[in-house]
Amino acid sequence: MIHAGVVGIAGRMGTLIAQGIADADDMVLAGALEAQGHPMLGKYAGTVIGRDLKDVVISSDFADAFASCDVIVDFTMPAVTVETARYAQGKAKQLVIGTTGFDEDQLLVIRRCADTVPVVISPNMSIGVNVMFKVASILTQLLGEDYDVEIFEAHHRLKKDAPSGTALGLARSIAEAKGVKLDEHACYERHGIIGARPDGEIGIQTLRAGDIVGDHTVLFAGNNERIELKHQAHSRQNFAGGALRAVRWLNGRKPGLYSMIDVLGL
Repeated sequence: MIHAGVVGIAGRMGTLIAQGIADADDMVLAGALEAQGHPMLGKYAGTVIGRDLKDVVISSDFADAFASCDVIVDFTMPAVTVETARYAQGKAKQLVIGTTGFDEDQLLVIRRCADTVPVVISPNMSIGVNVMFKVASILTQLLGEDYDVEIFEAHHRLKKDAPSGTALGLARSIAEAKGVKLDEHACYERHGIIGARPDGEIGIQTLRAGDIVGDHTVLFAGNNERIELKHQAHSRQNFAGGALRAVRWLNGRKPGLYSMIDVLGL
């Protein structure tokens, strides 16, 4: 039986993941964390997720929340996830990360954590999106330099980072397939007299509006045709399902930094 804990259990993703853990036959919800001052602190986790669970109390202290956990799941914010990684490293807890928007210093903390414990990190836990990463890479290799590449992403108006981690993941997959550095070929904005499109440019465009869960399109445009690779998330449930799949996959793994591509065997 896998004993799992959730950071940010009262958040939209945290609640869905905790519900999935509580409902699974092979998992136990063994820990729940929320920020200091949160109104749910001190309450039973079951109260938040709508389950009859009275053995886990929501805490703001990592040691109190996760002492009995094998694995911790974190879909919160970069600063919080860095603290989760430091705790997981010190206490040998497996870690699943769905947070996006990290800077290089924050990613370094996560990499160091993965030297000690197994960590799955992915900008998107959806099975469909991770298949999309793979297909985008294959199409890039097959189509070659005669096709321009543009990535469009749309999310709800409350999303804090842009472009989305998924859009950046798609861009990195395409850049790797081209054998180039994304930082040298990415274009995140166009305005004014911009001139002709540079060869090899990878466009990444962002939209924020309403309650859009997550839309991503990769456009490969040639002179006489175009191919569009598109994924639309209808709810956050598919992200939670992917996270639970990652939790199961981590069980018994050696320390290292893994992705959903590894989890899915792609």
